[in-house]
Amino acid sequence: MNSHLDYEINKELGECYLFMGDFDKAEEYYRKAAGNNAQSAAPYMGLATVAVQRSELDKALVLYQKAAAVEESDKALCGMGLVYMEQGKHAEAFSHFVRALDKAPGNMVALNCLVREAYQLGLVESILNYLEAALEASVETEAIRVSLAGCLIYLGRGEEARPHLEMVLGTNPANTNAKELIETMAA
Repeated sequence: MNSHLDYEINKELGECYLFMGDFDKAEEYYRKAAGNNAQSAAPYMGLATVAVQRSELDKALVLYQKAAAVEESDKALCGMGLVYMEQGKHAEAFSHFVRALDKAPGNMVALNCLVREAYQLGLVESILNYLEAALEASVETEAIRVSLAGCLIYLGRGEEARPHLEMVLGTNPANTNAKELIETMAA
């Protein structure tokens, strides 16, 4: 039997069982897939997701690290960042979200978490370039513009924030976050 075919079938079954919430079966098939193809990060990412669902954070971290060792993707780095964030290791989380965004500037999970960690660590100024890069790379520009404006206001740079908020409100007058930020500046 073709081991590549076995790998594909086991990986697909792992994904199906994960989607259905049967973590035992998902784990079983992801393990088989990892055995069929150790050069693919996908089974390790699947196993890490199962571990996160079971709140086994240390195990999830090891699996994300294995996935990143095979292929250092933005998703594996983001997964590690999420685990570190959950464990209260903010500096480690921050650096992993930065590395994820260096690979994929439009990764919204990494971007949102980076913003949270930047406030936590007092590093808001250092992430402005990531928000600007995400504006160019992503389709979710409205949320990014509001986050960028919020960071600029926090840094006392309201005049730089205003055009971003006006652009958001110009296309979506109902955006409550943008409205609240404009009102904060007026106060």
